[in-house]
Amino acid sequence: MKMFIVTTVLEDLERTTRVFEEAQIPVFSVMDMIGHKSEDHNYLLESWFARSAEQTSSLFFFSFTSDDKAANAMKLIEKANAVKPDGFPMRAFILPVESSSH
Repeated sequence: MKMFIVTTVLEDLERTTRVFEEAQIPVFSVMDMIGHKSEDHNYLLESWFARSAEQTSSLFFFSFTSDDKAANAMKLIEKANAVKPDGFPMRAFILPVESSSH
């Protein structure tokens, strides 16, 4: 089992949702978040509450899924980013799940 994670800008909600659907990952969660980008490399906790002026409305998608579906979704993310290269690519991660309660 894997945890498949995608972060993206709010404007890419539909595009990211389509990736999950095409990868046949029918169950996933989405959370709103505010992304911050700063060229300042200070200690993270010092800038935790957005001293940076650059903020982006972002989304955090995640799902627990099979290894094959996570790998397929990663390929779809890479393909989608290649088709629409901009300053805000979808960023995807696959994390192993060592154990589960179900």
